[in-house]
Amino acid sequence: MGKVTGFMEFERLAEENLPVQERVKNYKEFVLHLTDDQAKQQGARCMDCGIPFCTTGCPINNIIPDWNDLVYHQDWRTAIDVLHSTNNFPDFTGRICPAPCEAACTLNINNDAVGIKSIEHAIIDKAWENGWVTPQINQNKTGKQIAVVGSGPAGLAAAQQLARAGHSVTVLEKNDRIGGLLRYGIPDFKLDKSGIDRRMAQMEAEGVTFKVNQHVGENVSAADLEREFDAVILAGGAELPRDLPVPGRELDGVHFAMDFLTPNNKMVAGDTVPNQIKATGKHVVVIGGGDTGSDCVGTSNRHGAASVTQFELMPQPPEKENKALVWPNWPLKMRTSSSHEEGADRDWSITTKELIGENGKLTALKGARVEWKDGKMVEVPGSEFTIKADLVFLAMGFVSPVQKVLDVFGVEKDNRGNVKATTDGEGCYKTSKAKVFAAGDIRRGQSLVVWAIREGRQCAREVDAFLMGSSTLPR
Repeated sequence: MGKVTGFMEFERLAEENLPVQERVKNYKEFVLHLTDDQAKQQGARCMDCGIPFCTTGCPINNIIPDWNDLVYHQDWRTAIDVLHSTNNFPDFTGRICPAPCEAACTLNINNDAVGIKSIEHAIIDKAWENGWVTPQINQNKTGKQIAVVGSGPAGLAAAQQLARAGHSVTVLEKNDRIGGLLRYGIPDFKLDKSGIDRRMAQMEAEGVTFKVNQHVGENVSAADLEREFDAVILAGGAELPRDLPVPGRELDGVHFAMDFLTPNNKMVAGDTVPNQIKATGKHVVVIGGGDTGSDCVGTSNRHGAASVTQFELMPQPPEKENKALVWPNWPLKMRTSSSHEEGADRDWSITTKELIGENGKLTALKGARVEWKDGKMVEVPGSEFTIKADLVFLAMGFVSPVQKVLDVFGVEKDNRGNVKATTDGEGCYKTSKAKVFAAGDIRRGQSLVVWAIREGRQCAREVDAFLMGSSTLPR
């Protein structure tokens, strides 16, 4: 590496955030990317460890040591080329990926990991600023036509790869804007939607056609797609939320998280949203401790909620992981998001027993503490409590894709209700139907954006080989 002793000389430097009191007043991104000098110093911490576990820890196998070294030498132009060689959308992952690469970093065994995500963020932002992100147009068209159902990260990655292979690609999105989860799931303060728009412009120049308000099974026929296109890729999300079957679930004020987050993103985009759920002046309880729950916390704070409380059923994780035990795998440890820093009361090992209301409207939540005994979760005697609640958001994960899309295509499902398709051996990403492939959450279940990009890229290679007999696309 450029500075062999860098990991001993320099400490990890986190990206700066705008102050809480400033950022909660709007929905703008507030994470500031590293300066050139800061990124150079952080790149110097990459320790030439021999076996780059960061690369295998990353689902898309980013060539991390190479671009760390290039940033150290301030060769930003080559750094973005190396980054783009494995990742179509580092502008997304550099902002919202939880960075499993950093958990796998060799330096993380007994020190702070290299700030890989922050360096990636700096590289892609500099690339856009300097006009280095341009369309890659293949003039040699194959004449093959491919439909991609779903415009989330898996669909976009597959579409871009296939367009660059010379195919004609049409992306069908059921919503009124392209982006899937990126557009209508992740709040703008974590991912500004202008980033999606500029990627769309790049892909349109590369030959991708985008069509919105295309809902397969309603106004689009699955049979027509199979007849009109040489191949179809199912790349929808795992959108079916996990429900909470307790008394009072039907009360006005109890909502799935996405029924709160999606309309808010539309409002930020300038749409008029009738009957939008607003947390202004209300006591909010978020059930579920993951990223979606965190997004509900951050959005509620921006609405001006009177209070925000977040409950998690599982026990509170340890403050720090046992690195000797878990490295290089993703560790279970206490994680505090930027939304939590903006204000929220958090509690763990909490079960919801009842939702209480008056005249059909939610007024409170009755809960209790739980603990593990003999391998079972049981309620702690005498631990019942009641908390005031005007809004309850259910953010307990997603169980499967919406089944209607799978049913109209008639594809075989696995035992979790996902599309059944393997990722190795013969017939990678192929479904039980000829010409129909599947990638991303619709195949693997609820997962990360970075996993969706990986599957979209890999699926694109399999489709290219299926149509042409072989493929030069990277897997």
